[in-house]
Amino acid sequence: MKTGQGPLRVLFLCTGNSARSVFAEYFLRRLGGTRFESYSAAASPSGAVNPMTLQVLRQRFHIDASDARSKSWDEVEDVHFDFVVTVCDNARETCPIWPGQPIIAHWGVEDPAAFVGASEAKERVFHQVALTLYRRLQIFASLPLEQLDRLKLETLTRDIGRDRFPGKGSL
Repeated sequence: MKTGQGPLRVLFLCTGNSARSVFAEYFLRRLGGTRFESYSAAASPSGAVNPMTLQVLRQRFHIDASDARSKSWDEVEDVHFDFVVTVCDNARETCPIWPGQPIIAHWGVEDPAAFVGASEAKERVFHQVALTLYRRLQIFASLPLEQLDRLKLETLTRDIGRDRFPGKGSL
């Protein structure tokens, strides 16, 4: 991976950019420090970040994401990304070709916004999805990127989404 050329740029994609990709973007901002620039976008933006996403980030993780917004991947099509991570199956299937040959990985998780139920149950589902992504991003942010060749880094990044990261057991 590049070193000394600024932070690595990571794009998280999902269908609506209202929950999963927003979680990932803000978790990497916290966990990655200055090593990364994180972005999120969608194939078909919902137009707004789900209020439960903002609540879980604020109450459970103490992250202020009040500036988050749902946006199309068209807004970031000219950004050179080092990693593109899809967090839903639909985005995986419709993901465009990104310039510069970024490492592509799929870290699919269920859509918490699709859950129908009582407010407390909905919050639990959002929190569980958030925890899954947070744990994956803890692993990703701890990788010794400067010491890994592209093939090894690509394999490790993909394995994180399969919950098969060597030495970490099941997430």
